[in-house]
Amino acid sequence: MNRALVVFSGGQDSSTCLYYALRRYDEVYTIGFNYGQRHAVELEFRQKFLNELSTFDPVAFSKYKGDKLIDMTSFKDLTDSALTRQGDAYVLDKSNNLPTSFVPGRNLIFLTYAAAFAYTIKADTVITGVGQADYSGYPDCREETIKALEKSINLGMESNIKIETPLMFKSKARTFMMAHQLGGYDFVRLIVENTLTCYEGDISELHNYGYGCGKCPSCQLRKKGYEEYLKEQF
Repeated sequence: MNRALVVFSGGQDSSTCLYYALRRYDEVYTIGFNYGQRHAVELEFRQKFLNELSTFDPVAFSKYKGDKLIDMTSFKDLTDSALTRQGDAYVLDKSNNLPTSFVPGRNLIFLTYAAAFAYTIKADTVITGVGQADYSGYPDCREETIKALEKSINLGMESNIKIETPLMFKSKARTFMMAHQLGGYDFVRLIVENTLTCYEGDISELHNYGYGCGKCPSCQLRKKGYEEYLKEQF
């Protein structure tokens, strides 16, 4: 039996990966992390998306076996990232040439936790929505990083867990296209209306591409990707 664990934040990428997993694996679990992110409202969208997906495709959703939400709020005390404190601008940090929204170690820790849980539930695959096509400047989203971490995890646990990255080389437009290929335009709208990919966690307005402030780098990237997707698809 093929069993997968999806790192699920409630955002566009991980939600797309979740449906991808449900269409391909016999059993699927999810894991999420509350790390003190300023956009923690995204965690509420996790359940919202699950509820909608269960109605959208009951057959695929029947393979969903449960969720685990990990409290890592103390993690914010280890970083001064713009994503873990209020009032910061999303700019380039001249001291290291990385965006101030970079949370050092975040994906490394998330995937290590996920691998430990995967080991426990006997899942042979961990799926994450990280990618380097629309390169955010986050070094923990690169394929080289993920491959190195996968090797370290398996050496450290005497395991053979695969870290799968379906979006690694997909632009945001390609991610929208992947959602379309999985479930048509109806699934794209489900993604748009029931996920949150905004650094500010702004849910005051639903744009044609989704909820968000419309100004942060994440919103700008999502807006651009959606517009490119529409031009290509329609």
